[in-house]
Amino acid sequence: MIVDFLCEQASSFLERVAAAVADAASNALSGVIEAVRTLFEGDPETRRKVAFSIAMIALSAKMAKADGIVTEKEVDAFKDIFEFPDSEAKNVARLYNLARQDVAGYEAYAERMAVLCGCGAPDCPVLTEILDGLFHIAKADGLVHENEIAFLHRIAEIFDITEEGFERIMARHVIVGHDPYKVLGIAPEADFAEIRKRYRSLVSEHHPDRLIARGVPEEFHGIANERMAALNQAYAAIEKERRAA
Repeated sequence: MIVDFLCEQASSFLERVAAAVADAASNALSGVIEAVRTLFEGDPETRRKVAFSIAMIALSAKMAKADGIVTEKEVDAFKDIFEFPDSEAKNVARLYNLARQDVAGYEAYAERMAVLCGCGAPDCPVLTEILDGLFHIAKADGLVHENEIAFLHRIAEIFDITEEGFERIMARHVIVGHDPYKVLGIAPEADFAEIRKRYRSLVSEHHPDRLIARGVPEEFHGIANERMAALNQAYAAIEKERRAA
């Protein structure tokens, strides 16, 4: 639960942040970020975890609004990947509602969150996790709208996620011909030994222990489970294809 890594604070993180942010949507961007900076300035590890959580709350809300409507399925998908105790529900809802009033300002928000969450290198694993979670929410209503794809592509650019990295993430969520090679991010002409090596590398990279080490809160391991299933399915499909050839 989100309060597990914040329980040493005098009061819950979400309550403190919610209290620090005015109800006006115009103050949501700067208020949330400055609250994170101020409350956890002396604790960079916790600040990174907190920033990750806030990024998912705000960007998922803004992304869900990008196609013009926030559906219950998208809200439910958000709850699937972001577990929180009942005592925090009002605080999460307050921050979520602040962000989802419109998509204005999301670029500036993403830029500042990339500084708090990112490692400063292309295809940062933590920022990749955030983008993966946003895709999970986008597809919840059965269709990833073109406006949502544009939104997510822009987020990827701000996060310095390469085009190849973006295509690989999208391939796991948006079925267009269901290309297992894109899911693994490897060329179709690669030999099977190279494909197996790539698959094992991805499985190792996305192991839950690795996620924890990167500062990804446990609440988001549902995203990792979904991703692992997609990797396994892609590898199995390629293996079956190669055996039949």
